[in-house]
Formats: sequence, C-alpha cells, structure tokens
Amino acid sequence: MSATRAREIAAGFDLRQLPADFLANPCPVYQVLRETEPVRRMPDGSYFLTRHADLVAVYRDAQTFSSDKQVEFAPKYGTGSPLYEHHTSSLVFNDPPLHTRVRKLIMGALTRRAIAEMEPGLVALVDSLLDALEASGGGDLIEDFASAIPVEIIGNLLDVPHAERGPLRGWSLAILGALEPSLTPGQQALGEQSVREFLDYLRALVAERRRRPGDPERDVLTRLIQGENAASPDGSVQGERLSETELLQNCIFLLNAGHETTTNLIGNALLALQEWPAAKAQLLADLARTAADGPGQEAVLTLAVDEFLRFESSNQLGNRRALRAATVGGVALPEGALVTLCIGAANRDPAQFERPEQLDLRREHNRHLAFGFGIHQCAGLSLARLEGRIAIGRFLQRFPDYRLTAAPTRGGRARFRGFLRAPFATA
Repeated sequence: MSATRAREIAAGFDLRQLPADFLANPCPVYQVLRETEPVRRMPDGSYFLTRHADLVAVYRDAQTFSSDKQVEFAPKYGTGSPLYEHHTSSLVFNDPPLHTRVRKLIMGALTRRAIAEMEPGLVALVDSLLDALEASGGGDLIEDFASAIPVEIIGNLLDVPHAERGPLRGWSLAILGALEPSLTPGQQALGEQSVREFLDYLRALVAERRRRPGDPERDVLTRLIQGENAASPDGSVQGERLSETELLQNCIFLLNAGHETTTNLIGNALLALQEWPAAKAQLLADLARTAADGPGQEAVLTLAVDEFLRFESSNQLGNRRALRAATVGGVALPEGALVTLCIGAANRDPAQFERPEQLDLRREHNRHLAFGFGIHQCAGLSLARLEGRIAIGRFLQRFPDYRLTAAPTRGGRARFRGFLRAPFATA
C-alpha cells in the first residue's frame, strides 16, 4: 500500500466500512493514525486507540474501562438472540465477579504442570500431521496443519470424543466472524445457527460428563461443572458453581479463544518466514546450533513465537466501555464512550519497539500486547506459546525448504488476522 493510499484511508477511517486493501495490509494505515490521530473519534462516536502506552493505560484501569459488551451487542445482535447470549456470557466480554470466577476455574486446569504434561501428546499430534504432509509432498498450511492443532488440543481439554470434533472449526469461525465491526445478514444468520448447534451438542456432552466426571486437574469441562470445590482437596468449602448458561457459553468461548488465535499464530508465522527469508535462515541456523540443547532450543523458539505474535497479531482489536469520564492520551473521553484498542497498531509502535516494521526473531524484552494485559490477559497464553513452539519448530526442522505453490488467501477480517488457505510444497 502506498503512503498516499494509507493517508487517504486514515483520513476517513471507519471500522464499519473498511476497504479490501486495508484488510490485506492494515499496518500502513495504523502507522498514519498512530502518528496523526492516536485517539481517533470515529464516525459512530467511539474512539480508536493505536499507541502502545494508551492501550496499556486502558488495560490497567479495569475500574474505569469495562469489558462488558451488553450495551454494544444489544443493537448489533438483538437481546435474546443466540449470539447476544453467547458473547455477553463468555469470559472475555465480562467484568468481575463472573470474569474472576470463570478465569479461576480455567486457570486451575491450565497449571504449569498440566501444560507440561500436554507436551508429549502435542509432539505426537504435530509429528503425525507432518508425516501426512510429507507423504503427500505438501498440502495446505492452514487446513492441513495450523488449524488442526488447536482444535485437537481444546478438544482434549474438554475431552470431546475424536469422532465428534468435525464441526468444531466451522462453528468457531462462524461465531467469531460475527464479531466483525460490520456484519452482513448472512454472517449473522450463520453465527446464530452455529451457537444453537454448538449448544445442542454441549448439552449432551455436559450431561454425559455429569454422569462420568473426568479428572478436574486436567479436564476443564469437569472443573467448570464442579465449580470451585474442584480446587478443595476435601470438598469442605462450598464454592460457587456456574449457571448452566455460563457453563455452556464458556465452553464455546474456550474453543473459540484457543482455536482461532493459535491457528493464526502458526499460519502467520510460517507465511511471514516466506516473506522474510533472512529471518528464516537465521532461525534455522539457531535451531541447528541448539539441536542438542533442549532448554536452548526452547529459548530460541520462545523469542521467535513472541516476535511472530507482535509482528502479525492474531487478534487485532479489543474493546472497552468507559464507566466514567476519563482521559486517555490527552483526549477527554465521556462516560459511556466505546473504545477500540488496536493491538495490531500498538504492537508496531516505535515508542515501544525498536525497528517495529522488521521481523526480528531474536528480539528480547518483547512487551507485545497480543495476549492483552491486566486482568483480562489471555488465560491460555502459556498453552498457546507451547503450541506455537512445537508446531513451528518441528515444521521447520522437517521441511526447511517449504515453499508456497499459490498465493495464500487472507481471512478478510479486521478483528482476527490470519489466512484461510495457503497451499505449499514440502520442498
């Protein structure tokens, strides 16, 4: 995108009317907004923030900036609709106390030990996918690799039978697609249908798990069903339990949160390396150098994964609502103001990152906001990093000379940045 075109889009910037060239590459527009109007008043009266420091200030102040989306989602979906009920009941779009209760239960099943115990199974899954790709000489980076990994991991966390995981990706894409700033009737209808079908499936799964509970230390669904008592060894303390609606909707949220963002992380990383061959060569050299040093190789991949997350953030946008008048970045925001946090722009802010437009896989002290910040920081960030390290590292070591065989297809979304298809050959 030319500088002239970026300025043109920025001058009339409206999340509800985004041109195709912005969706293909929003970064030049974000740069113009960050430099000229970092707290932009939008045509609908909301505010669009692009500076790293301003996002951190909003994230820090959960007393002033609410994550509750009922006010915004009521006119968008209609109160009582499946999409409204889902998105206003899930962890990410709620404030304490619901947010605190659900997050505590989820984190109890995502301990450091529990995640470490997932690694052998994750390695086996990734290797099986790579074996299939090697046998066919290639495939699709997204459909045949990146998207298959988080669906299996979240399926395992909820203990969804393997034979029943087929619809999960489609449901997730449709429900998250309905979060786009501009929604077509077709997208809304598909999202509503997907919530209904997902709920029907989960009701049967929950009923079965109530009859045959799993291990609450590893089975997130059992932990959510049993409530806080799952964390009490003797069960003597009567903890809170989720309502049936809270339980079902947060199971949907778990799949959506763990699926789309991790798929994008893996896909974006492998495609970025095609555009940055010097970075790819350096990463391959670092992996070869540390091949016999497990902790050393993990450190190399950890730096790389965090840089991929910064450079091409899986989740580009967040939202808050001002519960009282506030000032952000020198701009007065009235009570009730709706605020969009542009994570993609903040993660390329030169005030925070040296050479932000460069993919630097050795970048240290990488304080990116891809996982959010504050009380709403992603509960699954350690699991996402593990999936990224294993998937990207083992893919590169198996197929160091992989190449695209056709132009990749972008997802065409503003909120979630990734690819739908990316055909490739292993050599």
